[in-house]
Amino acid sequence: MSKVKITETILRDAHQSLIATRMTTEEMLPILDAMDEVGYHSLEAWGGATFDACLRFLNEDPWERLRTIRDHVKKTKLQMLFRGQNILGYRHYSDDVVQYFVQKSIANGIDIIRIFDALNDARNLKTAIDATKKEGGHVQAAFSYTTGPVYTLDYYTSYAKQLEEMGADSICIKDMAGLLKPYDCYELVKGLKSAVSIPIQLHTHYTAGLASMTLIKGIEAGVDIVDTALSPLAMGTSQAPTESIVATLQGTEYDTGIELSKLDKLTRHFTPLREKYLEQGLLNPKVLKVNVNALLYQVPGGMLSNLISQLKQAGKEDLLNDVLEEVPRVRADVGYPPLVTPSSQIVGTQAVLNVLNGERYKMVTMEFKGVVAGEYGKTPVEIDPAFVKQIIGDAERITCRPADRLKPELDELREKIANYSEQEEDVLSYALFEQVALKFFEYRKAKKYGLDAKNADAASGVHPA
Repeated sequence: MSKVKITETILRDAHQSLIATRMTTEEMLPILDAMDEVGYHSLEAWGGATFDACLRFLNEDPWERLRTIRDHVKKTKLQMLFRGQNILGYRHYSDDVVQYFVQKSIANGIDIIRIFDALNDARNLKTAIDATKKEGGHVQAAFSYTTGPVYTLDYYTSYAKQLEEMGADSICIKDMAGLLKPYDCYELVKGLKSAVSIPIQLHTHYTAGLASMTLIKGIEAGVDIVDTALSPLAMGTSQAPTESIVATLQGTEYDTGIELSKLDKLTRHFTPLREKYLEQGLLNPKVLKVNVNALLYQVPGGMLSNLISQLKQAGKEDLLNDVLEEVPRVRADVGYPPLVTPSSQIVGTQAVLNVLNGERYKMVTMEFKGVVAGEYGKTPVEIDPAFVKQIIGDAERITCRPADRLKPELDELREKIANYSEQEEDVLSYALFEQVALKFFEYRKAKKYGLDAKNADAASGVHPA
């Protein structure tokens, strides 16, 4: 067994999970050169919600963030999370937008693109995979891990084989809700290792308190790379602590080759930031506790806080247990989708409505109708035709790849932002988050043409930390 490689998540998933993706580029900058010296396999530094948060909350250009990180990280691969045909947004985009986004991500410094689909519908990964191959990037195809009647070892190994055939350079087990238990992980990794010949990476969350044990069993089963987060932003709904995993493997056949003294330098940088986030209320101690309910109801941490806030608004917080019990029933009705963005929000909101109305499916959201109608792709289990009729009546169901119905969008988008565009990438920011991007472009213009930073911040409604 060769040494285990480490992907560090503190620049993306760790702060996305714990502080709603609010770490600024300025906060990262002083430590990037030291991070490059550690010997990590890769730094997960972009994608996921970082793009949205940069534009919406931090008044930062996400493309500029990527270029800045790349300027300081010369030896270590940079990696991003990419939601297949959803890119980093919340709907399906046309193929030309997906292809251009991949091209620009790699041109600006990304080496590895982790591509997944919320329904594990491989058709929604094809364009992104082909585009990454064309641009010379590393395709890490991921499956969203979950449990349920259809999710057998055979389901995952068959899907992994399909992804390998589609051109994946490595496979990621994406356990976004922290549901993967240690011994199940051992069996899963063994199965995948016998099914495919490409490297396997393991991504899990600490939500249910299992992550470190799950990583160790995965490593014993032969996993090649694991995701961890530096301790100041580890555990809770984030990942297992990098330092603890590195220390555990030291002197064994799995030794990562990473020196704890080098990690200590990084920890010293991020520790005061953690204190600052706690003081500001950005880091809520509640997200740091173990939540075993994740295993009972398959509800990821972010989804749980959404459910609580929806019930709070309705003044019905006492109904939380009823809603948690309703979530698995709604999920079963709609074909057992993995609960990950956007399916987690859609299933969760529908469960809340069912409980608040005292009658199941009396009110149905547009998004829920969309899942039933096939707008997001094929669900893992076929939905009962009687239920389909109940939810969407005689409306037509989409059975093709949803993006096959979309016309090319790029030229039209370019026309719309001609007055704002300062770089080729702006069209992509606009494609994903129209109004939010326009507001950022206004801010950028104000800053450039004489409003000082303070006034520009005031004009855009942003209050710098």
